[in-house]
Amino acid sequence: MKLYGSTGGSRLAKGRAAARRRNPFKPLAAVLCCLLAVEVLYFTAVYSSNSFITKWRNIYISTAMDTMSHQWLATAFIPGDVIQGVMDKRQASMDAQKGLSSGWTKTPEATEPEPDTKPTEIPAQVTEVPVQTEEEQEAQARASFFELFYEVDETSMDAYLNAHPEALDNGWDRIYINEAGLDDSGTDIETVHGEQVLAIDAVNRILLVRVEGSGWRGVLAVAKDPSRLSLQPSSQLGVVGKTAAAIAEAHNGVLAMTGSGFDDPNGNGNGGLLLGYAMCNGKALGNHSTIQGAKRLELHEDDLLYIYDASDPVGDGCTDAVEWQPALVVDGQDVVPWGYDGIHPRACIGQTDKYEILMLVIEGRLYAKGILGTDLYTCADILLRHNCMQAMSVDGGASAMLWYDGEPVIQCSNGSRDGRPLPTAFVYGRSEE
Repeated sequence: MKLYGSTGGSRLAKGRAAARRRNPFKPLAAVLCCLLAVEVLYFTAVYSSNSFITKWRNIYISTAMDTMSHQWLATAFIPGDVIQGVMDKRQASMDAQKGLSSGWTKTPEATEPEPDTKPTEIPAQVTEVPVQTEEEQEAQARASFFELFYEVDETSMDAYLNAHPEALDNGWDRIYINEAGLDDSGTDIETVHGEQVLAIDAVNRILLVRVEGSGWRGVLAVAKDPSRLSLQPSSQLGVVGKTAAAIAEAHNGVLAMTGSGFDDPNGNGNGGLLLGYAMCNGKALGNHSTIQGAKRLELHEDDLLYIYDASDPVGDGCTDAVEWQPALVVDGQDVVPWGYDGIHPRACIGQTDKYEILMLVIEGRLYAKGILGTDLYTCADILLRHNCMQAMSVDGGASAMLWYDGEPVIQCSNGSRDGRPLPTAFVYGRSEE
């Protein structure tokens, strides 16, 4: 009996062996084709002028070069002249900010002109003040709340209060809702911009909202009373920094965020060595930044934030200041320089046309959660959406932190709960009520 299958298999194997003997370079050709394809892709990615490729190449370079510990991700794969070209173009754009400074002033209160002569005195007439009903008092309190928190969508707020009536136990002027912690999921309340509300603190006049997009998320804090803002130092500045939480708690703060940058060799700095100039409660600290394009954010006695070049003299009436770069918004105009499209955790501080303080912190480098960070153009867009007039970027990356009423409200990129030690922090004081 013949085994046709076995004989056929043997013939097929012999045929393949013969084919291999006839084409000994076929496997090598396949490898060379793969290498050629990789080379073509590499040179396209590095040198192509296609707008889409150029955009993402610039983002990749900016993201890598902005962090000392990650620069190798660019330098190991991209020629130095290409990297330098991107960085030179960005520096030129930063240099264009030189001389750009805030020109606003606080709108004076309307006052009655003094009469030339003393008017004839008319006996005062006693008028009865109408007594408001409970319903009228409630309506007035509600109107006052929405006048202060004008960003809050009334329909969603009413729905929340219907579901949580206890939030009104102490009245509209003492509402305290806090679902902003790292383990909280926020509220069902929205802003008029469609953002999720995380916290409303009527006594301290604070609103916290969630901001997010593809690959990033963060928290924007709106602090309504600028007179409560100050820049406070670490109690051991010059030796070691303190977390935003520790600095806030030492100065009766209810809200705090990243302040000054610090010397951070290989990402191992302890926050003790201040970079650039700072002023805390009128006390000057450090030396003015010599980085090209560095700006200074100043808080003055009139409770306004002003932006100047770091090389300019400190303004009259300045009480608190920090130096970093770049400016994001000046006198209501978006001024973010070219090349700040790197994807990072971010920290920005600004002020609205109603003089409210804006504290924006974006999470990033949380790769397991798909949260990478964002660029400064996105940050400026968020701030301008909230009527920002002046804003500057401050130290981001692993230093980016926002803290509110006893707990962090963003996840630090290095995994620590309260973030890195800082030389200074912006602190918004707690109400004395």
